[in-house]
Amino acid sequence: VQLQASGGGLVQAGGSLNLSCVASRIRFEAYAMAWYRQVAGEQRRLVAGVTRGGSPNYGDSVKGRFTISRDNAKYAVYLQMNSLKPEDTGVYFCNSRAAPDWARERGYWGQGTQVTVSS
Repeated sequence: VQLQASGGGLVQAGGSLNLSCVASRIRFEAYAMAWYRQVAGEQRRLVAGVTRGGSPNYGDSVKGRFTISRDNAKYAVYLQMNSLKPEDTGVYFCNSRAAPDWARERGYWGQGTQVTVSS
């Protein structure tokens, strides 16, 4: 399984970014997909997940600001991030898993993309 994430960068507070993750060597439609964020010294935490059927789930801190979506035809999952805050800064990892048990660190992981939000 390969997960290739892109779209990170440096943005000012209040700005937007759109992350993309393209999967390969996987039966994409059979997997739940998610984005996790990690900051130095801490565990990865769920930002947003989407089930095989397209139902989203969001971390409390991003509700109303971020939107996760998937395109099964393109083997891709996206994270539209609006109204970014400095506390959104971190490395964002794409994840695929058989079941949407978001609290557990499991499944396949991409290489991570850095998001930095300046105040």
